[in-house]
Amino acid sequence: MPAPHPPEFRRRAVDLARLGEQPVSAIAKDLSISESCLRNWMAQDDADNGNSSSLRLTSDEKRELAELRKEKRRLEIENEILKRAAAYFARENVLPH
Repeated sequence: MPAPHPPEFRRRAVDLARLGEQPVSAIAKDLSISESCLRNWMAQDDADNGNSSSLRLTSDEKRELAELRKEKRRLEIENEILKRAAAYFARENVLPH
């Protein structure tokens, strides 16, 4: 699912807010977004550019985390299938023919 606002829109909104010519609330209102949304974009920009002392993940780290979680889930499913197959074949080998 694509982001509701394109990256270029976000970038320009953050740049406008960083200029400090208008309050963040006014810029957000002009752009038809919430003030908290714009502040989140600014905080994410800080994290992505190493300008933040917060524990916020960078965008790349968020993408990597999502990929790792997806891979983990796939491996868990594969592991469960292998366990069931091993149990099935173990029973087959125990039963007399």
